Amino acid sequence: MATSKTQRIGIWIIAGFMAVGTIGSFAIIVLANSNNQQDQAKINSLTAEYTKANEERQVKVDAQAKELSNQYFETFNQFASRPSTFDAGSVTELKTEDLIVGTGDTVTSTSSFTAYYLGWKPDGTVFDGSIENGALKAPYTVTEGGGVIEGWPKGVDGMKVGGVRELTIPYAQAYGEQGNGSSIPPKTPLKFVIMIIPTPEAIPAVEMSPELLNYYTTGKL
Repeated sequence: MATSKTQRIGIWIIAGFMAVGTIGSFAIIVLANSNNQQDQAKINSLTAEYTKANEERQVKVDAQAKELSNQYFETFNQFASRPSTFDAGSVTELKTEDLIVGTGDTVTSTSSFTAYYLGWKPDGTVFDGSIENGALKAPYTVTEGGGVIEGWPKGVDGMKVGGVRELTIPYAQAYGEQGNGSSIPPKTPLKFVIMIIPTPEAIPAVEMSPELLNYYTTGKL
């Protein structure tokens, strides 16, 4: 049956709307893809900048660690053979022995301080320490009153910067009844040799840009 002129016009209008809708949908897809590509390019650029800044910081950290190792390795390394077996059952209280008396500022149990160290278990096994491949790793800085086992700040109380002290720490002031992973069994007393040095100049951590942080947090720029 032939369509009337009015019907033909209606069909053209509907077809026109469909065409416009299709073109509009295609345009939206193209625009979305373009925006995604721009966002990804920006993310890549921000990530590259962040990575480069971290690499540059690490170069400074390594250089500082090397300089400090050159300065303190000979003194601290003489205690590398200090770790040996000891009777775990006899360690009932914190004990300290000064091996070198420092000449710098006095450290208290609430002080921030920077140290090189060796830590070992009753069987003489060194489970952690600052000596590696004939040099000293970056020293460890203890912030005021935190971040370490209880026996450390109590054990260094009264030391002077530049000093070296051996600490014998009962398990209750070490990693307690739970231990620490596979390296420190439950109820294990520990010994440490600790050398306190002047705290070196801090090398600030690289901060992630707000946009990049928001992206990794929410998935959006």
